[in-house]
Amino acid sequence: MTAGEILHQLENQHVLVIGDVMVDRYLTGTVSRISPEAPVPVVLHQRTDDRLGGAANVALNIRALGAVPVLCSIVGDDADGTALAKILPEAGLSSDGLLRSPDRKTTVKTRVLGNNQQMLRIDQEDVHDLCADDERLLIERTIELLNTLPIRAIILQDYNKGVLTPNVIRTVLDIACQRGILTAVDPKKANFFAYQGADLFKPNLKEIRDSAPFPVEPALESLRQAATFLRKNLQSQTIMITLSEKGLFLDDQAESRLHPTVPRNVADVSGAGDTVISIATLALAAGLNPETVAVLSNLAGGQVCEYPGVVPVRRDVLEHELDLWLKQHT
Repeated sequence: MTAGEILHQLENQHVLVIGDVMVDRYLTGTVSRISPEAPVPVVLHQRTDDRLGGAANVALNIRALGAVPVLCSIVGDDADGTALAKILPEAGLSSDGLLRSPDRKTTVKTRVLGNNQQMLRIDQEDVHDLCADDERLLIERTIELLNTLPIRAIILQDYNKGVLTPNVIRTVLDIACQRGILTAVDPKKANFFAYQGADLFKPNLKEIRDSAPFPVEPALESLRQAATFLRKNLQSQTIMITLSEKGLFLDDQAESRLHPTVPRNVADVSGAGDTVISIATLALAAGLNPETVAVLSNLAGGQVCEYPGVVPVRRDVLEHELDLWLKQHT
């Protein structure tokens, strides 16, 4: 099977993405002097760019691979929420699943770039859980989307900003189980063990180290121990642990393997996890074998690290790199 034929299998699948969405704002300028007021550089501002971040970046990656993302989340009823709602259709995403709440502040991560280097990041956010009314609205909207669209998979993208509460997590996973819909989780620490029964559980090395009661190293036997621990606590079919420059570990019960990444000129690791959960979910939903899932995830996650800022995967580049991998391994 060619690279193009493999990627074609990912296309046209409807994927529901539920989780914390945010605006990634970039203030870009040049630096030529130090401030007389304090020992800090003066950035001469040139432009401001707002990009989709968090769960919205997952949706962008799904779309970039030819599938159909359906984003569902709650943001603030504020100017930044309005800005985010405007960006969605400009990026080819529907805002039908985006709810607004007067009780929340839209998450915005503002990065100040001078001479193409990040110099400062400013975060504006609420991190408290959704109130009961907002939980109910989010669950109702999720059910509406599931009833009206041919959803093949659900991604729960958790950034610990409060959208994925224990009640939302349990309700969505229960509904997905009843309907036979594949579920995938990109977790964070607060609700790490709340995702009981998710089909794919994808922490990174730091997250599993923070949550396991024993040391975890990026070595095969240590990662197998971690996978056994996670499966015992979560009953997940597939465990994927991303290891940054060391690649990823994949355990589907039948087999567990370390998959090294290819050397890269890394510019920015922001958003790589979003890309990996996107392509891994699509590949599993398409029924691809574990090795292909791992290879695609490695290549796509590494690709986006070569660009500054949060960017989705490029399908043409991924097809080229997959073609090279296939020629080397067949």
